[in-house]
Amino acid sequence: MRINAVRRSTTAVVALTAAVALTACSADTSTTSDAATTSDGATAEPGPRVVVSYAGGLRVLDAETLADVADFTSEDYTRLNAAGDGRHVMVTTSAGFQVLDTAAGTADTPELTDTVFPAEKPGHVVHHAGRTVLYADGTSDTTILDTAALGTTDGMPETETVPGTEAHHGVSVVLSDGTLLTTVGNANGRTGIEARSENGDVVASSDRCPGIHGEGTAQDERVVFGCENGALVYDRGEVTKLDAPDQPYGRMGNTYVSETSPLVVGDYKDDPDAEGLLLDRVTVVDTEAKTLDVVDLPAGVEYTWRGVTRGPNDLAYLIGTDGAVHVFDPTTRTVTASYPVIGEWDGPARYQDAHPGISVVGDTAYVTEPATNTVHALDLTTGDVVATATLDVTPNEFVAVAG
Repeated sequence: MRINAVRRSTTAVVALTAAVALTACSADTSTTSDAATTSDGATAEPGPRVVVSYAGGLRVLDAETLADVADFTSEDYTRLNAAGDGRHVMVTTSAGFQVLDTAAGTADTPELTDTVFPAEKPGHVVHHAGRTVLYADGTSDTTILDTAALGTTDGMPETETVPGTEAHHGVSVVLSDGTLLTTVGNANGRTGIEARSENGDVVASSDRCPGIHGEGTAQDERVVFGCENGALVYDRGEVTKLDAPDQPYGRMGNTYVSETSPLVVGDYKDDPDAEGLLLDRVTVVDTEAKTLDVVDLPAGVEYTWRGVTRGPNDLAYLIGTDGAVHVFDPTTRTVTASYPVIGEWDGPARYQDAHPGISVVGDTAYVTEPATNTVHALDLTTGDVVATATLDVTPNEFVAVAG
């Protein structure tokens, strides 16, 4: 896949500077040279892993038992994103995107590798159609790599970079035919998207998406972006603007998708002056019918951007401030079940502040509870909490990977 008109190729192994090397150092790692072991000395079975960030470090847990498998020193605040291969995680640091090998699905030892994709103000990570796409807010550069190369290449995989034009908090995704979708904006705001062919030509665009944020690819590669007044849907070369019912402000900021469903769930905010980050409504975008609906959650149920994900049967799963995981069916627009997991909690003052989140692998949902320094595993087929781990650190961001 080439986009020669706008892309420069790089194939280099990055030698980390001293500042970056500090983030790669292992601290009190609970591993052996032959196979990962849990904190009680037992061998960790090959399978999923849960990665938790905390102030100054990263913790890798065995997803079956939630026992510690490894611990690494990192920066005070890092963001975590699955790289897309079920094993590696992109750790956002001040230097760029650092690769964490969780060893999920193997008996290998987890490793916070020396592989860093440099980026000024690293932002969104998107994986789709066998490619992982990294976006640098400080330059608006888009870095693209083959996802599989993370596990087969020694050192830095070959990458291709689309240079940015005007820096902004943005996102890009590459579709299976090589089409690049990327946001448009500058320091004063964000306005929409461009779709570029493999040779760099702009084949579709829209400037009707103020405050564009987030991206999600649904069934048949229909792609949704959130706007402050609705959403954009890209579908086979055409861009459709969907208006929110609340105008001029009805913000969809993040998308929660399944690539086997045409329905996209999004967060929703209708008051630009509201204090705090808690929300009590969600959006449902039908990417096939090109509709956008807003749904009220049950009374007393609020959430943040970190508290929604997709899981079995293309359903959405939401950790509410009432402490329950709520099962939301985007087809019927209803909450079909609620499973108590943690205590009631208040919303954070800043998005960086530790607060509950949810991640799903298979039929298991993992929920963090920073107030008690715990991580819980919920069986979504029964609604039972099947494992709980109390950590000696406060979990902040986290992600589960399948292996």
